[in-house]
Amino acid sequence: MSFASIIEELMGFKYVIPVHQGRAAEHIISKVLVKQGSIVPMNYHFTTTKAHIELAGGEIVEIPVKEALDRRSMYPFKGNIDIEKLEDILRRSSGRVAFVRIEAVANLLGGQPVSMRNIREVRELCDKYNVPLILDASMIDWNVYYIKEREPGYGSKSLASILKEFVSHADLLYMSARKAPSVRGGLIATSNRELYERLIVHIPVYEGFLTYGGMSIKEVAAMAVGLREMIDESLIGSELELINYTVRELDKRGIPVILPPGGLGVHIDAVEFLPHVKRSEYPAGSLAAAIYIASGIRSMERGALSMDRGKDGREIYPDLELVRIAFPRRTYLKSHSDYLIDRVTWLYENREVIKGLQWVHEPPILRFFLGRLRDIDNWGEKLADIYKRKSSENTRY
Repeated sequence: MSFASIIEELMGFKYVIPVHQGRAAEHIISKVLVKQGSIVPMNYHFTTTKAHIELAGGEIVEIPVKEALDRRSMYPFKGNIDIEKLEDILRRSSGRVAFVRIEAVANLLGGQPVSMRNIREVRELCDKYNVPLILDASMIDWNVYYIKEREPGYGSKSLASILKEFVSHADLLYMSARKAPSVRGGLIATSNRELYERLIVHIPVYEGFLTYGGMSIKEVAAMAVGLREMIDESLIGSELELINYTVRELDKRGIPVILPPGGLGVHIDAVEFLPHVKRSEYPAGSLAAAIYIASGIRSMERGALSMDRGKDGREIYPDLELVRIAFPRRTYLKSHSDYLIDRVTWLYENREVIKGLQWVHEPPILRFFLGRLRDIDNWGEKLADIYKRKSSENTRY
């Protein structure tokens, strides 16, 4: 069975374009649909998505539901778009909206899912105002599982049927295959022939040819296998249960984690974890560095460092200042989670040592990829010294 036929079987799309990764898809989509002065409403941005839209002359407008910004809220679908705000934007900005974007799950909100009801209501508004709906499906497997687990009427349905219903509301879907299918690569899929024709003219320029999109044949074959695994209920469920366990145990210990547990991994509120570190000194970046010093665990800053400065040079502070500890597929056991819980708890007990970060080199675009920072007052070495001392005292640390 061909790669394209698997996409049609699983998702129902007639046309598929392979690309070398998710940001390549964002580049092509933005190049075709975004122009100077365009706006793109969405539940929440992702770093490279925002960059590609802005480089094409557009502007993103984030309209998550209010519960999304409350760390402690147990609202089950914090990835939802605020429907009233979306209609207001579509009504007031006729002709300027390039497309509406939904990311499922919403990465920078803590891996929070979108409900079937919400994407259906967004689809209805897009039809009413004649605007395309584009879906970032990089982590769609976790979103689909959460619909089955949390949304009334879907508990008895298969992940395959929920997936097909969910993506049917989108005019176009794109994804990074590094997430759900667990392979280097990506894709764009649509059933709109006219849109497909507009996109493919850019593929030979930036990606290679339509048959491989910058990937090797092995990677295309591996992606096909990974796509099928997105509807493996035992696999997806076991991953989310490990994340749920880790979040619950950290929450019991007073660690400020995002609730309810989301897809992708554990998300910690760095502002609450480090209230003494100013936003201008990057608490999420500081916490990510401290976690590595105290545990060897590589986490990811998802806060102000992941934003670029405004055109006036001022910092732009996101709604949430998070550290993401991702759980890659088929990688972690419960023992790994127990180690993580122990190390983060130790760090929380010694958090007063952690100070902020200052730039040494700050690139103008996606600065967190290539930028370099230093720890204020050499706090990293002081934290390491405390770790060594307490370890030598034969404590549990």
